[in-house]
Amino acid sequence: MTVHRLEEMSTPALDALERARTVVVLTVSPLEAHGPHLPVGVDAFAARHFAETIAERLVSARPGWSVVLAPTLHLGSFTFETVGTIAVRQRVVRDALVDYGGALARSGFRFILVANGHAGPGHLNALDEAAAIVSRRHGVTMASFTGHLAWQFLRGRYVSAIEGELGRQLSAEEHAAFAEDAHGGWWETSLMLLLRPDLVHDSFRTLPPARYSLAQRVVPNYPLKNGGQGYVGHPALADPAFGKATTEVLMTEAMAIVDGLLDGRLTPSDRRSPFFQVPVFRTNFWPTAAGVAAGLGALAVGVAGFLLCRRRPSA
Repeated sequence: MTVHRLEEMSTPALDALERARTVVVLTVSPLEAHGPHLPVGVDAFAARHFAETIAERLVSARPGWSVVLAPTLHLGSFTFETVGTIAVRQRVVRDALVDYGGALARSGFRFILVANGHAGPGHLNALDEAAAIVSRRHGVTMASFTGHLAWQFLRGRYVSAIEGELGRQLSAEEHAAFAEDAHGGWWETSLMLLLRPDLVHDSFRTLPPARYSLAQRVVPNYPLKNGGQGYVGHPALADPAFGKATTEVLMTEAMAIVDGLLDGRLTPSDRRSPFFQVPVFRTNFWPTAAGVAAGLGALAVGVAGFLLCRRRPSA
């Protein structure tokens, strides 16, 4: 089993890696407020755990392969703005990943994966755009597929598998809570109780549900308005067992994609975020839009459409 950390390696050690059997994982997620009970690094903790687990499973399943984990880049756009959130322009996120991926490609690395824990639509697009640019320019496979997984998860597509991991069915109340969960709620609090319980404030147990209508969700910064505390969902339901079950399901789905990419059965474009096809979320949309009013209208329609998808029962 060979998992390396990029910052700990010398140039000769890196250069000695067999390029055809080496995967580099870039971890990128913002620092963002997640309610009064969670640290601002939730997305980055999730992405790093995702990256490390992929690395461990990959080298275990593929003898002779290596994985290089790059340091976490605390970059992200389309965030909820308040104290502790470090917002970065969408173009900066895209260009940073293009530069990182380009440098790795010029060094001969052929497989580059992006691990991410933030589901902001424009952020996901920036990662997908960067992966597409690097893949096209350098003839490598650079893929950002965590956006695809996140939105399949949020739409309820993995509920049956999660119930299988839990060994029980979710109650009607839990199904409703899952459909309302989006940010700093049941799942992210559960994940942090699994990964870093020391960073979860006990107040999560008494936080009331934070429910938002479709009309409310298209308002910028909506969970922090009118007394909102910056979370969306039901953090009081959080349980490390739920965090473990959901993570196992997501990792199983992730490894199926990774294997497909490495074996050539999938291309990065096969597992992009659904927002990649929505022009309003593309990095260059706003500077080239014909009018701000039209852009705002498209934004509202785009968000509304995906939130409606988000609220559909699992297939």
